[in-house]
Amino acid sequence: MKPIWIVDDDPSIRFVLEKALAREGWATRSFTQAREVIHALADASSSDPERLPPQVLVSDIRMPGGSGLELLEQVRAQQPGLPMIIMTAYSDLDSAVSAFQRGAFEYLPKPFDVPKAVELIRRAVEESQREEESEVHAPLQAEMLGQAPAMQDVFRAIGRLSQSQVTVLITGESGSGKELVARALHKHSPVSAGPFVAINTAAIPRDLLESELFGHERGAFTGAQTQRRGRFEQAEGGTLFLDEIGDMPFELQTRLLRVLSDGHFYRVGGHQAVKAHVRVIAATHQDLERRVREGEFREDLFHRLNVIRLRLPALRERREDVPMLTQHFLLQSARQLGVEPKRIGAAAMEKLQAFKFPGNVRQLENICHWLTVMAPAQQIAVKDLPPEVLGTDSTVAEPPLAPSPAQPPAAHAEAAMTLLASSFPPPRLAPFAGDGDMQDWLQGLSQEARQLLAQGDNDVWDQLSRKFEAQLLRAALAATHGRRVEAANRLGIGRNTITRKLQELGLDDEVFE
Repeated sequence: MKPIWIVDDDPSIRFVLEKALAREGWATRSFTQAREVIHALADASSSDPERLPPQVLVSDIRMPGGSGLELLEQVRAQQPGLPMIIMTAYSDLDSAVSAFQRGAFEYLPKPFDVPKAVELIRRAVEESQREEESEVHAPLQAEMLGQAPAMQDVFRAIGRLSQSQVTVLITGESGSGKELVARALHKHSPVSAGPFVAINTAAIPRDLLESELFGHERGAFTGAQTQRRGRFEQAEGGTLFLDEIGDMPFELQTRLLRVLSDGHFYRVGGHQAVKAHVRVIAATHQDLERRVREGEFREDLFHRLNVIRLRLPALRERREDVPMLTQHFLLQSARQLGVEPKRIGAAAMEKLQAFKFPGNVRQLENICHWLTVMAPAQQIAVKDLPPEVLGTDSTVAEPPLAPSPAQPPAAHAEAAMTLLASSFPPPRLAPFAGDGDMQDWLQGLSQEARQLLAQGDNDVWDQLSRKFEAQLLRAALAATHGRRVEAANRLGIGRNTITRKLQELGLDDEVFE
């Protein structure tokens, strides 16, 4: 393993970390200034044991000769995959936010607990090693990804068909990547220089599909002011991809059969045959044999299409590909949004791999885009995964309407407490055993409100709101080990709000671990 680089102008910090990491069997290399690190990175060589690049970089944030944040930016520019942990004795929100925004792996406030610091570095090492392994195994081109045996069979079939223009039928569930396979077949075929034209036969109304496929002559129907070339003519000399062929209207199947049989077709309203020089690739998520038996699909057309059949496996059938695909989609989403790519932790990846993915690869792509936008930290944890993966309900109940002014003060206050309870559910530090626990919590809140009202208190709302907010803040800070920025993100409030609330409630000096 490559060494851990430590950058800090405080010799005691360097000494403590060097000894702690040595006990773990990890080599270290220490620096006192940021500029020394930049020179060492430029001189690093993987072939020279004396000049190995870092596995992980741990840096102080405030040092002479350049700050840790400036070093972070330069390192990210040179080695974007290198995890970097930022340390600082100035545990303020601005430093934490700046570190995460610039791509830090984690933020470590001083003074720190040495075992916790070692565990954090261990996580960074594991992440770095996963990145290296992914780079080794990643294909040169990302048009299609997959190491599972079923996907390797698909890749081999594409290779065998690279010198052929034979008709291919691609089957597989929705979202499994059928159009990607069709594009790959076209790209690695004798007609790759020609156009690739795709049409979803299920997405076009029945009355328009014939004209879309075969074109029409001027005056063929009302509104046909000019001659129009259909998809077959647009794909001349290339590939026509007929997606969801199983949903094609029965009456149009006869015309398609004619084209596949002799290569000729007529435009709508036309009397002169048009010769088609087109390779046809069809795809469907339906069981065409069953539709043939039910009389919904022509048997002769099925045999014309079913010359070569490629079956795409569902994502749940190739779970070993989920890590590679996840990394690819996270990187892709980050590029689209112009942000630093997120990294996914081992526990979160295990949870993701166990998910059944009813929407297949398309659903994983959407999840990765969601995580790029919604995950609060650079390292994605299990708690950051979307509700459908965690198996939780993401719906939020509508709060009851506010009481009318005609109600008495006691009823008004009780209704207000009901609104508070329904608008802000209790912090879920552990899963509830059932609905009874939630009801107990609400009943306890209501009972305390009634007691205060019975005593004649005039600040019931303020008393209970402060208690509720304090518990909510304590729970969030405990769950995030005192990281205020992450706690604010988890609660859905701003960083200034959490700072102000902690001060107002007298929690600013409490320690959360």
